Amino acid sequence: METKIFINNGVVRIAVDSGKTKTIRTDRGKSVLVLSDDYTSMDLETTGFSPEYCEIIEVACIRYRGGVEADSFSSLVRPRNLESVDDYLTTLTGITHAMLENAPTIETVLPQMLSFIGNDTIVGHNASFDINFVYDNAARLGLSAFSNDFIDTMRMARRLFPDFANHTLQTLVKEFKIAEKTAHRSESDARQAAQCYQYMVKYVKENGLADKLAPIHSHGWNTVKAADIVGNPDLVREDSPLYGKTVIFTGTLEKMTRKEAMQIVADLGGINGDSVTKKTNFLVLGNNDMCKSIKGGKSNKQKTAEKYILAGNDLSIISENVFYDMISDSFDNM
Repeated sequence: METKIFINNGVVRIAVDSGKTKTIRTDRGKSVLVLSDDYTSMDLETTGFSPEYCEIIEVACIRYRGGVEADSFSSLVRPRNLESVDDYLTTLTGITHAMLENAPTIETVLPQMLSFIGNDTIVGHNASFDINFVYDNAARLGLSAFSNDFIDTMRMARRLFPDFANHTLQTLVKEFKIAEKTAHRSESDARQAAQCYQYMVKYVKENGLADKLAPIHSHGWNTVKAADIVGNPDLVREDSPLYGKTVIFTGTLEKMTRKEAMQIVADLGGINGDSVTKKTNFLVLGNNDMCKSIKGGKSNKQKTAEKYILAGNDLSIISENVFYDMISDSFDNM
């Protein structure tokens, strides 16, 4: 079994064998449910579902200011493998080989698109799909990590309209009486996603339903136990700063789930724990903003850790970013 670990501009890919790859996007933005009038709606057409193996063939971004369309950017994108645009994709989207043959490549289009987006929050339907394609392609081209937060209209609709038969874009545009159908082209889908978002913003405001979009305070830290995480012995790095060390997490990590972070610790040969003890070596601080039990800005785990540090224990309190630096250091030169 061949094991490889790839680090590329905020993308960690752990390939256990030729058939399985785990991808962690350490700098990806957060999925948020907020009401805004200023954002950029984005949609892509791709040759398939995997950002690792498939390509972008069309992009569209529409900028909104004050809820009004202000500017737009769109382009076809010539894929490296033109044959990956098969008959099914052409029938679905109307995009043909002839349309793509002279189109600019992703190396040209993506920097232009990212410059157009700037720091805007992204609006999109099933937005995580498109975000991952943009993120991974930016990493591959050596561009700055695509870390914009994003609003997923599918996620928002599921919160507000749980009784819909489904929450596809086509269903939403019909239910909201925006259009009869979607076109499966980037610009029209980006515009319809924005219209769905605007409909839901208005619906929330008119019906006083802001609480429907409030964060669910489960955070997952009580559902993930250290004993449930089993490391992969093929990924152990004895030269890792985490090897043989006991690591505890507190708060909500911004860039990955706690389970993903604990899995990396275990894979590198570290030891996960559920609570701070004398054997703890690292306490990783996540975001405590959503935890109502926090007083004085510190969790009970952090307060306990500080006591052990003052008592001379081999324990360090580190930020989430330092934890990611330690991961990267562990993966270097593999």
